[in-house]
Amino acid sequence: MAIQLRRGLRAGVASLALAALVALAIPTWAAEKARLRVDDYQIEAQLDPHLHQITARAKVKFTALQDLNVAIFELHNDLRVTRVLDEQNHQLSAERVTQDSTVRVPLPSGLAKDASTTLTFEYEGQLESADDSPVPGLKLAYIGDDTSYLLYAGRWFPVTGFGLNRFTSTISVTLPAHMIVIGSGKETVVEHPASEKPGSSPLPTKTYTFVSTKPSFPGTIVAGVFQEFKSDEAGIDMHTFFKPTHQSLAPAYTNTAVQELTYFITLYGTPPSQRLNLVEIPGDTVPYIWAPEIAGIAGPSITDKTNYRLLADAIAHQWWGVSVSPKTKDDWWISDGFSRYSEALYVENAAGEAGMEEAVKDMSVGALAYDTMPLSQVAKLDIYSTEFQSLATDKGAMILHMLRWVLGEDNYNKTMREFATNYAGKPATMDDFQTVAEKYYGKQLTWFFSQWLDSTGAPEFKLKYTVYRLGQVPQDPKGERAPGFRVTGEVSQDLDLFRMPVDIRIDTDGKTENKDIEVVGTNSPFSIETFGRPRKISIDPDHHVLTDSSDIKLRASVLRGQALQQQGDLSGALEEFNKALDLNKNSSLAHYRVAEVFFLQKNYQSSANAYRASLDGDGDPRWTEVWSRVQLGKIFDITGQRERAVNEYRQALQTNDNTFGALEDARRYLQKPYERPKDTGE
Repeated sequence: MAIQLRRGLRAGVASLALAALVALAIPTWAAEKARLRVDDYQIEAQLDPHLHQITARAKVKFTALQDLNVAIFELHNDLRVTRVLDEQNHQLSAERVTQDSTVRVPLPSGLAKDASTTLTFEYEGQLESADDSPVPGLKLAYIGDDTSYLLYAGRWFPVTGFGLNRFTSTISVTLPAHMIVIGSGKETVVEHPASEKPGSSPLPTKTYTFVSTKPSFPGTIVAGVFQEFKSDEAGIDMHTFFKPTHQSLAPAYTNTAVQELTYFITLYGTPPSQRLNLVEIPGDTVPYIWAPEIAGIAGPSITDKTNYRLLADAIAHQWWGVSVSPKTKDDWWISDGFSRYSEALYVENAAGEAGMEEAVKDMSVGALAYDTMPLSQVAKLDIYSTEFQSLATDKGAMILHMLRWVLGEDNYNKTMREFATNYAGKPATMDDFQTVAEKYYGKQLTWFFSQWLDSTGAPEFKLKYTVYRLGQVPQDPKGERAPGFRVTGEVSQDLDLFRMPVDIRIDTDGKTENKDIEVVGTNSPFSIETFGRPRKISIDPDHHVLTDSSDIKLRASVLRGQALQQQGDLSGALEEFNKALDLNKNSSLAHYRVAEVFFLQKNYQSSANAYRASLDGDGDPRWTEVWSRVQLGKIFDITGQRERAVNEYRQALQTNDNTFGALEDARRYLQKPYERPKDTGE
């Protein structure tokens, strides 16, 4: 599939605002059952980057899944269909419906169930702005002099069953010879010299043809002026296409991509292809894309510090999406949730337990921010909603995290590898996955999947306990020292049907004691004996279970506020941020987000006050310090106080924190004062 909706920058809750925007990047489905299945595309497209123009011809072979009188396809509203031909080259009528970006083609003779036919679409148009995008305001298809990107999600060719309908394709793209084209499948290139013939290009051109013979989700094309960096390390045919400005970073990103591919191979087996094209995409579209043999990340995310989390998610989709795909919209977490948790696993591999803890915190916030509908029923949600994205991606990832705890490391890894192998190149359902997991668990897992897939909510654990000193018994019958203390207590939470194994950790004067207990219902008693005097008792210390807490509630409010801010509802955003401050008046993150809203409203005094409050807050997350300094500098520049602005930029540099490129901004504004863009009013 062309894109993944989720986190772009992958650094704490800061990335979640982008998630809210990117969640809009997937086209909607009709609610009814699919009426047809596309089997193959034969597409010929000619691009004129200078004019933002595309002229294309697409032969679409499809099969009726029920008796058909009308064939319906999605197509970008900026593309005008000039002709539709049937298999006998007879011209058919075509109705354009802009409300849902579809083209409806009546079939004069109808098409019986299971019968196949081919329609040829000839169309053209300019792809320049986001005005008529499948998602208003978000560019998913663009043709330009520097870079052109035609994402599968942009519906630049007739599409049906987005993300569910696997297909093969042959895609040919002709464009100026100085540009490189990246696509999926076996590649051939033909050069065409300049021609003086009327109607022909006066400049040299090239035609790139990509043949994909394995049914999947090809259809994403990226073209532009790139520097190519190659690697064959570890047997991976790796090609990195970065802009000249990021050429020096290509080796580091290539090395990281190879490491991530190799790591995922050890987990899931070989991917559908040993080739991967890592490509830079512009910053005016989604944070990253994926397609067979393609992982793309936006230019602003390509920094000196390799953005390995974003890259890992994109690469993991070679297994979860390209190879194994969801069978229905309700199964969407098999792609996005599995890739999200794959990213977290790589974080754990690269950054240890602390990295995984931060990733789990991020996923927990997303999982609970909109937890009002069971994950197994997300098909009822609007695909454009942040609710759908939070459930499919973050709650899906947390389900895998908890399943790993329930199964144990070895059985979890066997489950994932077998599922990846058995359903390679095929769609799969939640039930398919449960069947494989139960094989290695040895018992039914209905209680687990029903709880996390078919229900909402998460427990907030409370712990009550009493410590008893045992009698002075120096040795047990085996000659070993006997326990000296007993901790008796109860774990309570408010979900009546809840059931999960939970770890209790007791730190003592001597050895730390861990015991797994089965938490069932609202109250679960326990008794644990220790040798040393208990000093601290904690429940689920390693965050194996999705739980609610004041910190999660705070971050969830911030996430919802960021989503509203992205949608232009600044008053609603402020309301959510203030809810977060009600939970923690000292939250640097909540104060920072409040300051952002005031900045957008040009209320600079209130914005400066809130940035100061963020600096005086709890410092969580750390990046709020450097960015508060940068933003204060901007405010002082806007209000004509250059000396004070320079002081803030210098203090930003002293933090040595380059999260999201903060130091680059600080250096830039030290050289030249910040000016508020006149067109946006920011």
